[in-house]
Amino acid sequence: MDSLAALLPPLLEGLAVTVQITVGAACLAIPLALAAGLGRLSRHAALRWPAATYVEVFRGTSALVQLFWFYFVLPLFGIRLPAMAVGIAVLALNAGAYGAEVVRGAVHAVASGQREAALALNMTPAQTMRRIVLPQAIPAMLPPAGNLLIELLKNTALVSLITIADMTFRGQVLRSETLRSTEIFGLMLALYFAVALVITAGMRLLERRVRVR
Repeated sequence: MDSLAALLPPLLEGLAVTVQITVGAACLAIPLALAAGLGRLSRHAALRWPAATYVEVFRGTSALVQLFWFYFVLPLFGIRLPAMAVGIAVLALNAGAYGAEVVRGAVHAVASGQREAALALNMTPAQTMRRIVLPQAIPAMLPPAGNLLIELLKNTALVSLITIADMTFRGQVLRSETLRSTEIFGLMLALYFAVALVITAGMRLLERRVRVR
């Protein structure tokens, strides 16, 4: 047990970075998903086409390649970003693209009669979306959104490849120093699982509160 306890401090330091990246990327991904999802539903091509392009590009390409492109290729064009900013931005863009489809599907699931009733009450499209459609669509968005947050947490392991000292990076360093792969990766699995359980519990609590309202 003492030997396992000695491995925990560096892994917990890395876990703090992992959580920071997860929270930062989630805070960016949520507005991106809403904007792109609603943009894909717009009647205006000027909104619909850019949103569709963003979603298809980031869903259709590897998150790892995106990460390398932003970190190693953009500097060739004079755009140099800190590794942490690149990690958060790429993971947010990737999660936002998948989240946009969640938003689009949830909005589509709202009965068309709701929109017709709003039109009969002389509501504008913006008012209909804000007052009628979104309040009914948001509860349907939350379960898949929770899955995307857990997927985002797991994808943070990729940032170790651009020198960010997250938990995966710290685990690899520890493994090279101690050669104790079983203990180190076992602890990492437990820590990732613990954070995923916290996310799951938080999303379920949010779902219950939204449904009550």
